[in-house]
Amino acid sequence: MSQIAPQRPPEQRSQLLESEQAALWTALDELTDPEIPVVTLREMGILRDLRRGADGRVEVVITPTYSGCPAMDQIADDIQATLAREGVAGRVVTQLAPAWTTDWMTPEARAKLRDYGIAPPHTAAACGPGESVIQFAPKSGAGRADGSGATARFGMPTLPVACPQCGSLNTTETSHFGSTACKALYRCLDCMEPFDHFKRI
Repeated sequence: MSQIAPQRPPEQRSQLLESEQAALWTALDELTDPEIPVVTLREMGILRDLRRGADGRVEVVITPTYSGCPAMDQIADDIQATLAREGVAGRVVTQLAPAWTTDWMTPEARAKLRDYGIAPPHTAAACGPGESVIQFAPKSGAGRADGSGATARFGMPTLPVACPQCGSLNTTETSHFGSTACKALYRCLDCMEPFDHFKRI
């Protein structure tokens, strides 16, 4: 009579993932944002967790940057392809709560955005209370004459956006929607270069 191999106890099955995590994270760290290819999913804060599900399969947890983001299907496909290439049976789990925020971006992501010509979002520390929600309605007015670049939205002052080309704060928003819904189009009034600004969420 053939012998049946003993099943690993649950604690050993969970420990198996611990030994795989370093290799899997390294492989997943190669995946970049389809819309901003200079930053990785992990740097953007989209890649949230790597765990083993109750059925023993690896789960990669992602959180979309905003509802309806068209890049999420491509991101999920890229992750599945990476897992398959690593010989891992896994799935992608989309987690909506807590909601993604630009505060999850790493300093490396912000620096890469700036080098790529995109003004990164302001940090929570820079904004303070009351400046943490993305605005989808366009604001009126241009940069202030004092060169600060600060404008007002619904009577609330907003922080100036530094030009990623020359660093000037003398900038103005020309369109509330840039190349994607999460970015706004700005123009520098000093070097006159247009640029995208990643809105703070």
